[in-house]
Amino acid sequence: MATDAREVLLEELRAHALVIGEVTLASGRTASYYVDAKRALLRPRAFRAAGELVAASAAELGATAVGGMSIGADPIACAALAVPGGDGLAAFFVRKQLKDHGLQRWLEGPDLEAGTPCLVVEDVVTTGGSTARAIERIKSEGLEVRGTLCVVDRLAGGSEAIEAAGGAPFSALLTIDDLYPDRPDR
Repeated sequence: MATDAREVLLEELRAHALVIGEVTLASGRTASYYVDAKRALLRPRAFRAAGELVAASAAELGATAVGGMSIGADPIACAALAVPGGDGLAAFFVRKQLKDHGLQRWLEGPDLEAGTPCLVVEDVVTTGGSTARAIERIKSEGLEVRGTLCVVDRLAGGSEAIEAAGGAPFSALLTIDDLYPDRPDR
């Protein structure tokens, strides 16, 4: 079933998330294409497929919580809860900046006990900077990072930066080679 979910996810990303044209990435670099994974992940087929794959990965790693930097991680973490196998998971989001009101929490979602094993998720990884920041924040909150999973790895050095920050394995459901094999910068 995971192979089927991966194929569905790839099909949905190709149909809805791949944008051809000059864009500036979060890293400041420019690229001739953009992967706006949320365009696919916030549709039922891709949401379910990603949820199935992420819940399976969390189970494999023994993670009981799934989350990462908001907004990239939000649909992925929620999708993992919404599929069979996601019943034992909690989702959380890491804020980019602390609010000056309310509970002033860096991690939003259910209260997680120190040592909770987590799977850190991200939609698209280029340099890995935002995921590395999320990992640092998650660890500072006393949680255990068991692994990091992204939907699409742009193969631009992000996996190395993330593994260095987290001390845990990095994996990708798909790479840009899967999604856009004929891209001009290959």
